[in-house]
Amino acid sequence: MKFLHTSDWHLGRAFHRVNLLGAQAVFIDHLIETVREREVDAVLVAGDIYDRAVPPLPAVELYDRALHRLADLGVPTVMISGNHDSARRLGVGAGLIGRAGIHLRTDPDGCADPVVLADVHGDVALYGLPYLEPALVKDRFEAEKVSHEAVLGAAMDRIRADLAGRAPGTRSIVLAHAFVTGGQASDSERDITVGGVEAVPTSVFDGVDYVALGHLHGSQMIDERVRYSGSPLAYSFSEADHRKTMWLIELGAEGEIVHAERVDTPVPRTLARLRGRLEDLLRDPAHQPHEDAWVEATLTDPVRPDDPMARLAARFPHTLSLAFDPEGRQEETGASYAQRLKGRSDQEIAEDFVAHVRGGGHADEAERAVLQGAFDDVRADDSQRETHR
Repeated sequence: MKFLHTSDWHLGRAFHRVNLLGAQAVFIDHLIETVREREVDAVLVAGDIYDRAVPPLPAVELYDRALHRLADLGVPTVMISGNHDSARRLGVGAGLIGRAGIHLRTDPDGCADPVVLADVHGDVALYGLPYLEPALVKDRFEAEKVSHEAVLGAAMDRIRADLAGRAPGTRSIVLAHAFVTGGQASDSERDITVGGVEAVPTSVFDGVDYVALGHLHGSQMIDERVRYSGSPLAYSFSEADHRKTMWLIELGAEGEIVHAERVDTPVPRTLARLRGRLEDLLRDPAHQPHEDAWVEATLTDPVRPDDPMARLAARFPHTLSLAFDPEGRQEETGASYAQRLKGRSDQEIAEDFVAHVRGGGHADEAERAVLQGAFDDVRADDSQRETHR
């Protein structure tokens, strides 16, 4: 049985103020054509269909057209909600849409209710595990604590129990939206840290044949059976070196992966991260291939040049981001606020603030626990308010 695994469409998202809806529509065209040409048996969409809980109308219209076209192909599709989606909004009409072969899995209580497909070797059970906000589902799943590992583990226990009651030899696939240990992140993913920990081990998914992951935007293998498709488009300059793809996966008679292929997605415009003095960037012939790219330029001139953006745009008309990192600058005194915070979690920033106002001493264990509890409560509250907006 052949599956096309994709995720993180983020319909409605822009790239540094550039509207990407046209590029996202081209991706949907490519997806439909791939399903048709490669004779795909099912499509797996592992969350973050939209970029935010209340998406703009053009994004909703593109999603609607995508569903109609997938249904017209007669190829079953399983979709889950991600941390950017409003699960309740995305799941409206799921029962009715399911009759057309588009199976939306947005309710955590339905995680052990699979879509069952069959081929000459028997059944394949496809379980859709939507993004689980630990603080909101801990009690529902009777998890031991508020953490991604605990709630995902409890949900997977339900899935394994359902699978154990099915016919011997039933193959299994799980769609999930999470940060799994070993995955490589980029700048465009929303932080889902809980209790200071964001990653879950691959052992959480033991017992199933293939895990179709969403959340991280780079296509990657955690191991042979656990993979991220990545986003179909780049959503930050940190993805400049990404090869954007979908996974085409074929399961054999025993649930083994007999074929795995990365199917490239259309690139609307390449990305380039340039660094150097302004005059060097404007004159160096090595940068000729980047003249039509979306450019992020970091200028290292000791003295800030006059009118740098306009001068860069003369050679690189699609320059979208400009930063300054003067040569010889002392790191601590010269770094911008954004640079000092880059790569740091909310928890780390708050602990640094505690140390700053004290003029020294770091937050102790009890204070760190209070801070983390506050961040977890705020994120859970945000999720609930988005749901009820």
